[in-house]
Amino acid sequence: MGEGIGFGKSILFGEHFVVYGLPALAAGISSKTVAYVSRSKDLGWRLDDRRPEVPGYKAKKRDEQVVSINNVIQAAGIDLSDMGIFIEYEGDLVGASGFGASAASCVSLARALNEEFRLGYDDDKINEIAFEGEKGYHGTPSGIDNTASTFGGLIWYIRDLEGGPPTFEKMKLEDSIHLTVASTGLTASTTEVVMAVRTMKEEDPKWFDEIASEYHELVHEARDALLRLDIDRVGALMNRNHELLQKLTVSCKELDEMVETARNSGAIGSKVTGTGRGGNMISVTSDAETQKQVSDALEEWGSPFVYNTTFGL
Repeated sequence: MGEGIGFGKSILFGEHFVVYGLPALAAGISSKTVAYVSRSKDLGWRLDDRRPEVPGYKAKKRDEQVVSINNVIQAAGIDLSDMGIFIEYEGDLVGASGFGASAASCVSLARALNEEFRLGYDDDKINEIAFEGEKGYHGTPSGIDNTASTFGGLIWYIRDLEGGPPTFEKMKLEDSIHLTVASTGLTASTTEVVMAVRTMKEEDPKWFDEIASEYHELVHEARDALLRLDIDRVGALMNRNHELLQKLTVSCKELDEMVETARNSGAIGSKVTGTGRGGNMISVTSDAETQKQVSDALEEWGSPFVYNTTFGL
């Protein structure tokens, strides 16, 4: 039996700005998906998906998952025309939007296939295979999720606006940082929100450029603060990043209330993560005890899903 893992991910800095070629910082979180692959007498593949999930997540993603698994198997060079495999997914990474769950499943499956069939692939090849799997879910993925899922740590990502491959830089911290992720329970269309921001940018380029310029300076400072584990500075920059995202109108009443709740409960920094206008927010805390205070407060506020993890290693 082959076994493989894939880490979850969180966008720390860069949502929306990354669309315009500005850097983003993503983290591979400690929570992970584990895949097992064993050979079977039946042709093709069968799946037992035992991952924890937000209600309805797996059912909603099922058709995309089939395409994704087929893509991973093909990219790995496995021919199932005269043999079969049994795939199992488990682990502590919850199936939910915004956590890189699809990428984690792709990476874990690629690694399990690599082990079972003794393919000898290194992590760069695993990442390539997982990227093909991500196409089943996202069509034209950025590559940031599967890269964070494969390597963990921090990922510095810059999109090539000319259509070329993006720039990735992998970084590790000397210690882990406590991260809380919480959901509003609301879902917004990524395409619609991105287009709304683009419309505002086109209507007032000077206004957008001023915000983008401040973000550009902020994200470079955030990178340096993370590498030296200056959590207080990271938190302050997260708080300012949230204000910039508010200016882009990608926050909402619920997100702002949750951010304020987290800060009042001891979070050093809190902000929108991902698409916005719903979805998730994140908070960093100095220790596990404060992290629990923050997550308890967010649950009391009414978040349907609160998740404590760490990132950086």
